[in-house]
Amino acid sequence: MISAEKKATIVSSSVAAVLTLLKLTVGILSGSVAVLASAVDSVLDLFVSIFNYFAISNSEKPADSQFNYGRGKIEALASVIEGTIITISGFFLLYQAITKYINDTVSTMGETSIIVMLISLFITIGLVAYLNAVAKKTNNMVIKADALHYKTDVWTNIAVLISLFGVYFTSYEIIDVIIGGAISIYIIYSAYELIEDGILVLLDNSLDEETTEEIIKVIGGEHKVNDYHFLKTRTAGHNNFVDVHLVFDCIITLMEAHRISDKIEDEIEQLDKNKHWIINIHLDPYDDSQINEEHYQTSIDG
Repeated sequence: MISAEKKATIVSSSVAAVLTLLKLTVGILSGSVAVLASAVDSVLDLFVSIFNYFAISNSEKPADSQFNYGRGKIEALASVIEGTIITISGFFLLYQAITKYINDTVSTMGETSIIVMLISLFITIGLVAYLNAVAKKTNNMVIKADALHYKTDVWTNIAVLISLFGVYFTSYEIIDVIIGGAISIYIIYSAYELIEDGILVLLDNSLDEETTEEIIKVIGGEHKVNDYHFLKTRTAGHNNFVDVHLVFDCIITLMEAHRISDKIEDEIEQLDKNKHWIINIHLDPYDDSQINEEHYQTSIDG
């Protein structure tokens, strides 16, 4: 059965293909930088959505002997690549706007361009609503990136319409140049968050502060746990990883300590049921954090 994430990428790819055909045709024939900017963005949407499909397909594969922790980071890599592509497209569109201003090119097919962009706007709004619903349900980074990308397209389409109406009623081509240039700068800016989020995951950034505090609260709520140390968290795809050392009384039985650890794992997993939690708990009969830190530092120093 196809997953909600895969279905979302298929839908977004199909929409991008239709919008690309419409806007690219009108953009080339009309000579409007704003429409052409939107068309180029749709071309990139198509390739990115297709890439996202394969990224999700691979990230969903289970861990194996080669990838012991799964392939979840493919989603983060896809986010970085998507953000980079968006940035490059933004600079290309800025170049197009500057070129039109220098060459003083005149736009044509104003009415047709307006109709096409109105159709594009309503379709894109519907797609964003759908992708946001899937992202909220699955908490998938790739779908979130896709939703954010198409959300920028909504504002891009609105800006293009303003440009087309402005040129149509005033014949001032500078409006098309200014708005086309502004759209390109906005596209570059919007890509920054995608790249940053992807890089943080690739660098094993810890879970957000609120989730980490909830994990600490779960651990602290077990009265037979004297203390904890070496709490480490990270995320990759639909997996959340947690490593921690729990300190018990030295006279507790291994079975009892193990039972308590299982209970803590179950409570942590309830913090976000949309994620698959991989929790590794080390049982300590006393606080050995200082000894371990000294041993770790000695191994680094050689």
